[in-house]
Amino acid sequence: MATATARHILVDTEELCLELKTKISEGGDFAELAQQHSSCPSGASGGDLGSFGPGQMVPEFDTVVFSADVNEVQGPVKTQFGYHLLEVTSRTD
Repeated sequence: MATATARHILVDTEELCLELKTKISEGGDFAELAQQHSSCPSGASGGDLGSFGPGQMVPEFDTVVFSADVNEVQGPVKTQFGYHLLEVTSRTD
């Protein structure tokens, strides 16, 4: 079964999500930005979500995590929780 490890930043607005994505693309540290801005408890650990399989996260999240390139920041991804920046840090098939 496929598994992935990922980290994310969860914010309330698409605008903030895009602003953070720009900061990361300009060399900002994903983990530091997650600690400063993420409304998810995982923000305290740099947005780290650990390891999980398909179906363990909301569908919008799953779709990106199990199809996106590894180590590339994806988003904004809208879910019922808000807007996410996602980075798949590893994935096995």
